Amino acid sequence: MSDSPLRSESPVALITGGAQRIGRQIAKTLHQRGYRILIHYRRSTDAAEELAGELNNQRADSAAILSADFAQSGAAETLAQAAINTFGRVDALINNASDFYPTPVGRITEQDFDGLMASNLRAPLFLSQALASELAARNGCIVNLVDIYAQRPLAEHTAYCCAKAGVAMLTQSLALELAPAVRVNGVAPGAILMPTEESAFVSQEKLNIEQRVALRRIGEPDDIARTIAFLVCDAPYITGQILAVDGGRTLSQ
Repeated sequence: MSDSPLRSESPVALITGGAQRIGRQIAKTLHQRGYRILIHYRRSTDAAEELAGELNNQRADSAAILSADFAQSGAAETLAQAAINTFGRVDALINNASDFYPTPVGRITEQDFDGLMASNLRAPLFLSQALASELAARNGCIVNLVDIYAQRPLAEHTAYCCAKAGVAMLTQSLALELAPAVRVNGVAPGAILMPTEESAFVSQEKLNIEQRVALRRIGEPDDIARTIAFLVCDAPYITGQILAVDGGRTLSQ
């Protein structure tokens, strides 16, 4: 692959929620594999600009930022067109953006439901649809961030779990419908990032998670990023699959 990001054959990856946390590591990892990176963000302007600056310092004109609020009607389609316009192509779509907060039954509002569906399910669907022709022209791929909670419900998070279960089926449905030109896969992270603040609750929760994970440790964002890089760059005969990256969490009850 050419070292020059300005050559038309240099591939481009759009990463939603790419400014922070797992999305940031995905951006860095794909950038190391020669991709130009489109960093989508909603409110994290400073983080997005900082990351783009870091990547562009490593390789000129290899990163750009794009803002969109998926709660707004038509945002996904607008973002898709902006992504194509920025570098002239899109080869990989990484649907990483996600809202996550509790919705205890009895207190779930339509606003809660719509908000969690917008980022977790609606945006991946309509971004994939809007970019389907472009990705097909590039023999590209889509990777969706699912969750272990798509299969194993998390108490007081019914709306979120439903959204992620939808992403799991979306992954398989798109893989069938967009084949053979576009591969579509998913990654289901387990416990990857804990809150940064130190507290007795956080320490106990970390211990509880570690005791349920076969590998007895919390995962790192790099575990997810390297798996996504594998699916994007090194897995031309894999589609319709959801890879659990959870340290063996799904082995236990």
